[in-house]
Amino acid sequence: MVHVAVAQFAPGQDKAENQRSVARLTARAAAGGARVVLLPEYAMFTAPRMDRSYVAAAEPLDGPFVSAAADTARREGVHLVLGVGESEGPDATHLSNTLVALSPEGELVAHYRKIHLYDAFGGRESDVLRPGPIEEPRTFTVDGVVFGLQTCYDLRFPEVTRRIADAGAHVVLLAAQWVPGPLKEEHWRTLLRARAIENTLYVAASGQAAPRGAGNSMVVDPMGTPVAALGEQAFAVASAEVSDARVKEVRNLNPALSLRRFSVSERSRD
Repeated sequence: MVHVAVAQFAPGQDKAENQRSVARLTARAAAGGARVVLLPEYAMFTAPRMDRSYVAAAEPLDGPFVSAAADTARREGVHLVLGVGESEGPDATHLSNTLVALSPEGELVAHYRKIHLYDAFGGRESDVLRPGPIEEPRTFTVDGVVFGLQTCYDLRFPEVTRRIADAGAHVVLLAAQWVPGPLKEEHWRTLLRARAIENTLYVAASGQAAPRGAGNSMVVDPMGTPVAALGEQAFAVASAEVSDARVKEVRNLNPALSLRRFSVSERSRD
């Protein structure tokens, strides 16, 4: 059994202030017993518009922001997972939307570059973001519980979560900046529960708070029940226990994964 915390806040354009928020929330989660702490997408830098400022603010994964987050993970003795803008070099025109997982030793143990870009509901991430490569899901393990990584808009594509389940994950850690809008909070809650139910695993989701996120961070168990949840709070942590035993219990009751007749394959982009 592993204690997992989801934390939400409203990152801005001041990366130093965002890092202080990451440190404070991680310390609060660790003090409550968390061993895995998830923070939102774009925790490093968020601007009012998706524009060139994101490219200018991006850093390599060994840059100062991730290095400071690694120090926080070491200091608090937790696995820390958060979203950053990853630079592709000084002359790059685009960046990668990358979710990093840092161990209690401060090591990068897994990362995920967002595959599906948010060119929807009036947004156009593809103007400044490059989609991540299609590769085997990367996971990390804590006390026998396997964690996979996913980001925001990917939630609307059930095959993304299915591939993570097929990689052996018991828990999907999903970081988001779920942009507010008509029925968007309802979509968020419904899709999180659906991904948990259809894959019989936990979904732990951390969303940015207002004004640029819909909040509602939560942990959903393999039967689709939210076992920890936040509302609109601007700076808050919620936590829950997750276990591989609970996943096995639900899969024995509902063996949907083993009974399915179809697999997931990459679609040609031609």
